[in-house]
Amino acid sequence: MGPLAGIKIVDMTSVLMGPFATQILGDYGADVIKVEALDGDITRQIGPSRNPGMGPVFLNANRSKRSITLDLKQDAGRDVLLRLAKSADVLVYNIRPQAMARLKLAYDDVAAVNPRIIYAGLFGFGQDGPYAAKPAYDDLLQGSSGLSHLIARAGDGTPRYVPTALADRVVGLSAVGAILASLLHRERSGRGQRLDVPMFETMTGSVMGDHLGGLTYEPPLDRGGYPRHMSPDRRPYQTSDGFLSVIIYNDKQWKSFFDATGREDLRTHPKFSTFAARLAHVDDVYAELGRIFLARTSAEWMKLLVAADIPVMPIHDLESILQDRHLTETNFFALTEHPSEGRIRSMKVAARWSETPAEPQRLAPKLGEHSEEILREVGFSAAEIDALVQSHVVRRPVPAVDI
Repeated sequence: MGPLAGIKIVDMTSVLMGPFATQILGDYGADVIKVEALDGDITRQIGPSRNPGMGPVFLNANRSKRSITLDLKQDAGRDVLLRLAKSADVLVYNIRPQAMARLKLAYDDVAAVNPRIIYAGLFGFGQDGPYAAKPAYDDLLQGSSGLSHLIARAGDGTPRYVPTALADRVVGLSAVGAILASLLHRERSGRGQRLDVPMFETMTGSVMGDHLGGLTYEPPLDRGGYPRHMSPDRRPYQTSDGFLSVIIYNDKQWKSFFDATGREDLRTHPKFSTFAARLAHVDDVYAELGRIFLARTSAEWMKLLVAADIPVMPIHDLESILQDRHLTETNFFALTEHPSEGRIRSMKVAARWSETPAEPQRLAPKLGEHSEEILREVGFSAAEIDALVQSHVVRRPVPAVDI
């Protein structure tokens, strides 16, 4: 059942940051009710799909959930949401708080029907600053947190974005921890609370934890930045026939590397002899390693480095990682039969518990797949449900095509 069995979450989030967080909570055993607009979460449309609205980005961020559609701009839709919230432990949203207030679903509105609820907002900026009402997206946060600048300093001078929704996932993970901490406080105190998880502050803390550097001090000791992370030569090493990911970090690993390669000239070299010296001359160190790795094939280096107990991993692409020996043996990319989408890959829950093992509760739902089921659970009659459908407050699911 998972460690969160018995916890009920009303999930008003869309796109990636919020759904990623609530999927984790669902995987951990919570009953997550995904509240979608009548046309559904926009990520349903991203990527190739076998059925409309069931694209891979949605499938991989919305498992372990049930879907209900609601038009929250209608009073009847708002009333349904408040009835769901009345019996919930957590409500999660990722639109701006000003929009929640316009819907009359601000914290005070929800707490009036359930004072024990954790009212968790995942949005762009802290509400006590001048950016409070600004919209926020992953690209904007990668740039504004300093990450794109760091990529430019470490590369060709051009600011770029990391080719994954890093800010959404960093903030989503932070939100999971904050929600769980809030639930623990409620269990101890009996009181719910409002929880704000702002993207800008969270992402800035994540980036600057590494790179505040000498700016930690006042007056500053330098311009900030962790030199090893910003070295233009900190990248996978090219071998004679490919690339490898290798890190030679501590003195023991360097001694093993000198022994394995016979590079006695580097053992006592002033730029290589100590941890402090290597850090001070990190660009030169990485450049020299780049020249050394060109001398052997990837397979030869892998065998040599593994024998020397030096950290090394292959450079996977998006297809080869599916064949990784470790991930294959642990069945990480499990093939599963989806009720409407046929055979799909679904990634395992990475964490392991000895007493409360967690697995995905269900695969990602069709739009509005559980609307009637959820409405019945909170006391709506068949006639009332039909009336909600007829007035376009709720939408019944569209039948899937045969696979």
